Amino acid sequence: MNKYIVSAICGCLFFVSGFSQDKNIEELLNEIEQNNTELKSYQSFIESQQLENKSSNNLPDPQLSGYYLPFGDNTTDAYTEYEIAQSFEFPAVYTARGKWNDLKSEQLQTAYAKKRQEVLLNAKQLLIELTFLHKQKVIETKRRTQSKQVFDQIQKLFDAEQVGILDLNKAKIAWIQEQFVVEQIESEIQILLTKLKTLNGGNVIDGVPTGNALPIKVGTVESLWQEKLASDPLIRELEANEASSFQKVKLEKTKTLPNLLLGYNYQGVSGNNFSGFYGGISIPLWNSKNKVKAAEADYAFQQSNTEVATSLLYAEFQETYNRYELMLTKYNEYQTTMGNLNSEQLLFKAYMLGEYSFMEYYVELQFYRNASDKMLQMEKELQLLQAQLLKHQL
Repeated sequence: MNKYIVSAICGCLFFVSGFSQDKNIEELLNEIEQNNTELKSYQSFIESQQLENKSSNNLPDPQLSGYYLPFGDNTTDAYTEYEIAQSFEFPAVYTARGKWNDLKSEQLQTAYAKKRQEVLLNAKQLLIELTFLHKQKVIETKRRTQSKQVFDQIQKLFDAEQVGILDLNKAKIAWIQEQFVVEQIESEIQILLTKLKTLNGGNVIDGVPTGNALPIKVGTVESLWQEKLASDPLIRELEANEASSFQKVKLEKTKTLPNLLLGYNYQGVSGNNFSGFYGGISIPLWNSKNKVKAAEADYAFQQSNTEVATSLLYAEFQETYNRYELMLTKYNEYQTTMGNLNSEQLLFKAYMLGEYSFMEYYVELQFYRNASDKMLQMEKELQLLQAQLLKHQL
């Protein structure tokens, strides 16, 4: 078809700048990121967790205690005593816990990045679906117009008794079917707009793109995988979990050091008094038992989990990449073949000139339409697979 030849040429000419439409999609994704209520609530959750983690490294509250003992069998004045004390862990513990809290903050940020990626990938997939529905609506609207013209012509021929009732009924059914297809597409468009509105925090999505860049080569599987390893939020989350677990081992080891106690004490009776500083340490015999071993076991688990999860992610990634490459090859072959076929418009002109009977026209029309719809569906699937492969770029 002529329109597909033009599309192919444009795709080649604008290979480098073929993502100009994607820039519009990026603008919409940025808007959704700013307005999405789930991401906003997650940011609030991160802030609360970071403050809670920070508070866990505070010193215990100081203690003030006192004694006034005026009663009893004695010949002296009342006995008075008070003391102020501050307990704290060994200084190295606060340093280790501070580093652990920093790593837990990084864990929260990677978890947010993963959630953000999920939201934006979902939004991008919906935008791709919406774009192709708009393209399909344009095609089906033209088909509906042509079906109405064919029906009107058959109606005139029937009135002139040049065709039978069967041809008239077939033409009418074909027209009704096209009307239903357009209405169904319009309904699906509204459903997708509602979903996008929800993702956009209840705000209507404006300026939805009506066209997509043609699918392109996304690079070799290894280069794309290395790019993914460097920036994918899931990989970053696994690495952050592992680093945090390792720091927890260090923290538990430092917590085996004794806690310290410093204070001031005053004692007074019958005009005599004593005052001065006192200190103490705790002997870590029971509280830290098995905690280092537990932390080391968790670290071993995180290391194993990172390895297994990365292997599974690579297998899934390679499967998606292979599907994309295979479909892209078939799509290009299909597009080349379609470029050598007559378009629906040429067939319609031939019918209006009387070169085809209605049945001949209808049979040929269905063949071309099925082929055109198949290629449009392949293009959409390629865009969705491409979005999946490049989701680490979101």
